Amino acid sequence: MVQCAVVADDLTGGNATGVLLAKMGYKAYTILNGQKVSANVRDNCDCLIYSTDSRAVSPEEAYSRVMNITTGLADEVRNIKVWSKRIDSTLRGNLGSETDAMIDAVSSMTGENVIAVSAPCFPSSGRTLVGGYLLVDGLPLHKTNIAIDPKTPVKTSDMASLFNSKYKVASIGLNGLMNGKHKLAAEINSLAEKGNQIIVIDCVTQEDLDLIADAVITSGRKIISVDPGGFTAALSRKLITPNSKHERRKILAVVGSVNPNTTAQMEELWLSQHPIANIFAETRRFLESDEEREQEISRITSEVLAKSPFNTVVSVTGDGIYPEKRIDFTPYIRNGSSLDEITDKINSSLAEIAFRILKSEPLFRGLYASGGDVTQAVCQRFGASGLELKDEVLPLAAYGLFSDGEFSGLHVVTKGGSQGNSDAINRCVNYLKEKLFI
Repeated sequence: MVQCAVVADDLTGGNATGVLLAKMGYKAYTILNGQKVSANVRDNCDCLIYSTDSRAVSPEEAYSRVMNITTGLADEVRNIKVWSKRIDSTLRGNLGSETDAMIDAVSSMTGENVIAVSAPCFPSSGRTLVGGYLLVDGLPLHKTNIAIDPKTPVKTSDMASLFNSKYKVASIGLNGLMNGKHKLAAEINSLAEKGNQIIVIDCVTQEDLDLIADAVITSGRKIISVDPGGFTAALSRKLITPNSKHERRKILAVVGSVNPNTTAQMEELWLSQHPIANIFAETRRFLESDEEREQEISRITSEVLAKSPFNTVVSVTGDGIYPEKRIDFTPYIRNGSSLDEITDKINSSLAEIAFRILKSEPLFRGLYASGGDVTQAVCQRFGASGLELKDEVLPLAAYGLFSDGEFSGLHVVTKGGSQGNSDAINRCVNYLKEKLFI
């Protein structure tokens, strides 16, 4: 079932976007002859990529080719969740007429007021958009060799002006990304309500692309992504479940922190990730008796394993993130337990759950652990001799690989429960997805 349609202005560019999608576990096919697409391919692929070979043709011819390809997908329109107009990473070609054609075609087929959102940053290739100007390895586009390209030279770095569209074009600067997805979604909706059909958004990092994708989804609008591939991949990761799910790597998040900041971060994670399941641990049961503890550990493990075939990310969260569920330790202390013994029992229970899940389902190849005590307990239960540190995901969040033990080489991100903004855990999980090619 086709869930993503990419229309590219040349074959190599379309293939580049297709590879990004394939690395995340989607079945992506580049169609060389649209008349010969078998029913089997359409039924089993997630993403179809078409090339119009239109970068160097006239705007009128480019419009016609994109229109013909896009309307040819009318039979798939109900299933397609991501429409992508793949453009050159250095903005060569017929940006405006091709985007216009795709807006017109998708609007006609869906009966909705479709807008185009362009987030053209490609961090791994040094492409960033700042102040509406495309930079290539830090240089304005018009100061690179693209300015003297023999077939399709680009004489300006101002992306909005390059569209030369029949529709109104608006821009959102980096300031628009500083207040979270809800504010950005409101700005997108405001610009669309004022008649802007194409919205260009500044972006510098992968985190920016993820935020823009979240904002677009939050806006509730039907959009076309206009980009070299990174934004399309971010949207697809959040909106599309692969037709073949059983081989896809998964991420387990284990959260024991009761810091109020953790609550906001987990709620952001549950809203932003797709597909995701969460199981709350009834923390009190870990302390009541050994029998209750074992029953709760078994319950959570079974629920996670039952949900894992249908979800890329599964989180196990202590119910103490909500104040009304928080445990009063006083009765346990009166019965002779120390505070350290009580918290150790909770943390070791969460670690045991993580151990049993990973032992039973090898597709879990990424682990996010929140709270220093939980992380320490997980390391001990897994028998890891250490964590080979690789990178800083964000301040006070580290990425590494477990050394030794049963899960040597497991990809791990750890973060203190109180650290980071509301999107911090979501960013950590997205980082793991990038590392695992999910």
